Amino acid sequence: MISQALAVQLKEAGLVWHTTVHDFFAIPDRDLDGRIFVLSDMLVTMELLRGWPAVMFHGTSEWAMDYLLTHEAVWLPTESQLREKLEEELAVRNGRFQQLQRQDAGYVCEILLNGEGVQFTAVDPSEAYGRALLQLLQQPSA
Repeated sequence: MISQALAVQLKEAGLVWHTTVHDFFAIPDRDLDGRIFVLSDMLVTMELLRGWPAVMFHGTSEWAMDYLLTHEAVWLPTESQLREKLEEELAVRNGRFQQLQRQDAGYVCEILLNGEGVQFTAVDPSEAYGRALLQLLQQPSA
């Protein structure tokens, strides 16, 4: 999963979030820093039942926050979601994904843009894809 800082940069650069079940997100500026939420069609929690760990299924949930507009949240896309968005953005720009390669220091995402190979290095694949996507979103389309 990408860092919340990179997720904020992607959002500010124009990455649009079309919500789907199992998407991860964070809620900044609400004293929930460091908490990661997931969209689900069912609330499932781990609780102790008579002293034993149990998986509890709840049909509804009472929470102090009744709702949250999606523009108030920060989407934390998965590795596959980032790669899909990167490939979509590259197609618009006549670019191409070259490879993701593991190296000693982490991962290198290489894309081909305007006939040139461009590399983005990060500790994990998600962050490398995210950095490449951020670079594209920050550049004007041709």
